[in-house]
Amino acid sequence: MTDMPPASHLALRVTAMPADANPYGDIFGGWLMSQMDMAAGLVAARHARGRAVTIAVEGMKFHAPVAVGDEVSVYAELVKTGRTSMTIEVEAWRRGRHVEQQCRVTQARFVFVAIDEERRPRPINTVQP
Repeated sequence: MTDMPPASHLALRVTAMPADANPYGDIFGGWLMSQMDMAAGLVAARHARGRAVTIAVEGMKFHAPVAVGDEVSVYAELVKTGRTSMTIEVEAWRRGRHVEQQCRVTQARFVFVAIDEERRPRPINTVQP
């Protein structure tokens, strides 16, 4: 595990809010996973030049908690492309509100498939109207 976030591939940045947390102030894992899915979806849609949907999340690991008020930065990088599918490595990092130090909180591999208007898989090199 590296101690610095990736130098590039920042896809999303958001502040964790009270509605995203349990009664103890810890952010829900599902909320964090949804942020990661949104970031990966941005990368997938851009690469597919159209609609793409999540079909798998592999190897999700939580390393540290996120608290209300933390800044969450999500990094997403396209690492593999198939005929209709894309694999995107995603890392989420947290930074306390008044400090500069960051820490990786979770990582996973998201798999997306490009789809057409009928929601069927389509080749990635096919541009949507």
